[in-house]
Amino acid sequence: MQAQVAAGGVATVTAGNQTIPVDAMWAADEPPGTPGPAELLAAAFAACLMKNLERSSALLSFRYTHADIDVRARRQDIPPQFVEIEYELRLVTDEDERRVDLVHRNLRQFGTVYNTLAAVCDVHGSVVIVPTAADPPQS
Repeated sequence: MQAQVAAGGVATVTAGNQTIPVDAMWAADEPPGTPGPAELLAAAFAACLMKNLERSSALLSFRYTHADIDVRARRQDIPPQFVEIEYELRLVTDEDERRVDLVHRNLRQFGTVYNTLAAVCDVHGSVVIVPTAADPPQS
């Protein structure tokens, strides 16, 4: 991972083989529309859930066709820190609730980003089962 910033806050982060523009501006008149550090941390949390969903899917022979994740990170100003990460994982699957609960336990137990954030703030969320008939059309 590598990062660069130029005077004025124009910044990029290179992770893997992707370069991502990052908002590193201070007191900009208008938001630049690029993700800032807080959004990148929330995105890393969502990526952790997705990667562990794939891991759990392989290890537990868990079937799903699609997943959507919403992450809400709440922070305070003094001292500046996150105080809560809340998520909702919508999972298109024909698996029963017991198996979905098992996967959810695995997501909470084996996620590196999940556990790192849970050590410093309240992390909680839910998994919503979406029947496979509601699977979005493939393009």
